[in-house]
Amino acid sequence: MQIEKVEEPIIAVRRSQYPEDKKAEFLLVGRSNVGKSSFINTLIERKNFARTSSKPGKTQTLNFYLVNDLFYLVDVPGYGYANVSKDKQKKFGLMIEEYLKSRSNLKHVFLLIDYRHKPTEDDVLMYEFLKYYNIDITIVATKYDKITKNNRIKQDKLIVDTLKLSEDDNLVTFSTITKKGRSEILEILESKL
Repeated sequence: MQIEKVEEPIIAVRRSQYPEDKKAEFLLVGRSNVGKSSFINTLIERKNFARTSSKPGKTQTLNFYLVNDLFYLVDVPGYGYANVSKDKQKKFGLMIEEYLKSRSNLKHVFLLIDYRHKPTEDDVLMYEFLKYYNIDITIVATKYDKITKNNRIKQDKLIVDTLKLSEDDNLVTFSTITKKGRSEILEILESKL
């Protein structure tokens, strides 16, 4: 798949603001600062198209990026960020849940986790939530290049054990620096269209 065209995002906070064209949608979820914006920029090969920030909690809306006039990448607020009030965290949670329960054109979810760390309690809860609703998931372990070769087997095992992944589960290691995992993600997108 060649990414030729990406449009500025449609921004939504409620269902009535979602795009109505019924194009396929791919949801990106993960904790704050896991690298969702960098993941988008790497996929579409554009620098700073999705705004990145060193401050977690920047995304506070659902952002629908139309790619190749074919499908949307949907970026949602990150979870588990302490500096966002409990009230706002709850609002984000409800916003994401409403989206997940109402979108018949949702084809797949990419759950981004930080490869450098053990998946958080929030990562486990999100994974179990998606599994409970029988939603197709790929776990994307970002920041792969930050772990030395010697520690990668241990890190893979930690992720598999913490999330209790089965052989059917799809885990892609990803690096925005080396572009590792990009072609695998594009293949997944293509296979679901």
